[in-house]
Amino acid sequence: MKLHTCSDACPPNCPSQPSAKVWADPDKRPLTVDMHCHVIVPAIEAMTNDRPEKTAELQEQALGMGAVSVEHNKRVMLPAAGRRLVDLDMRLADMESMGVDVQVISPSPSQYYYWADPELAIELVRLQNESIAALCEQHPERLCGLGNVAAQHAELAPRQLEYAVRELGLKGVEISTQVAGRELADASLQPFWAKAEELGCVVFIHPFGTSLGSRIDQYYLANSIGQPLETTIALSSLIFSGTLDRHPGLKLVAAHGGGYLPAYSGRSDHAWRVRPEASAPALPPSGHLHNIWFDTLVYDPVSLRHLIERVGAGQVVAGTDYPFDMGDYQLHRLVDSVEGLSDEEKARILGGNACHLLGLNIDQALQYRAVKKA
Repeated sequence: MKLHTCSDACPPNCPSQPSAKVWADPDKRPLTVDMHCHVIVPAIEAMTNDRPEKTAELQEQALGMGAVSVEHNKRVMLPAAGRRLVDLDMRLADMESMGVDVQVISPSPSQYYYWADPELAIELVRLQNESIAALCEQHPERLCGLGNVAAQHAELAPRQLEYAVRELGLKGVEISTQVAGRELADASLQPFWAKAEELGCVVFIHPFGTSLGSRIDQYYLANSIGQPLETTIALSSLIFSGTLDRHPGLKLVAAHGGGYLPAYSGRSDHAWRVRPEASAPALPPSGHLHNIWFDTLVYDPVSLRHLIERVGAGQVVAGTDYPFDMGDYQLHRLVDSVEGLSDEEKARILGGNACHLLGLNIDQALQYRAVKKA
């Protein structure tokens, strides 16, 4: 299995090479739930291929990324990831290789389609969410799902969220760091946040592209720097606007370790103390970090250790970004390499926290793994 695209000469210990062999006894490996995994619904592509808005979106993405990165994605990355976005058997085989017991599958951000008008958005979101729910129904012991909402339409998003959770059994939805140019704290999104809190469902915040433009259109900076920065801005917007004060029951999961906010929250705290325009939240920004969940996609043990120190081991969940080449598929090696973690904390990060967040039964999941092995 090859989920990385560095080169054919990539060494066996490449951080992107899947490995679940940290534990000498596989039966003692903690239950592992991957919160950051994507799927594509092919029928959605068929419905949108002739839309000029989609063409414009792709052109904007290409400009922001740069010609070299676009060419590499087209020639190498997307062919490697593309099959895994749609092939369920390949996904399950990869999970075995990685030692992942459960994947929480969510839309590829390329299928947000916030440009869609209300009529099209109703059809797209319904098809997407029903398709993800159908995938989960095929392997309910291995997959659970997050859907999509037309967040650009304030009157649609709450109804779509309720249908996804209450009727389809999805665990929540994924949303970008901006919606049609609006920040996540925009007034138009308040009904969505209220409904998400009412339902007690997960909202996974994951960027699609970046707003930084040509300054980062080289060296794949649009992804390596731009994506985490987008998450930083989105979380900061929700905190400083008072949105999280108004909706303390929200279950937010931030991709890419929450971007740069956990690592540099002291500066945000300082602004909260000394600047009147930044003083709206009841708590300093660092205080809100303890009510958000963050995935482990920070790549190295030192960064993960710092994240855990900032937010607490109970707020960190495993995440790989499957199946893209910016993913990190050494979940167990990463977590096991963090200094000072107890076995209990490792187990919580790898799966226990996600089970609590999603309402999954850990004992049942472990029992299924034992039966499957037998």
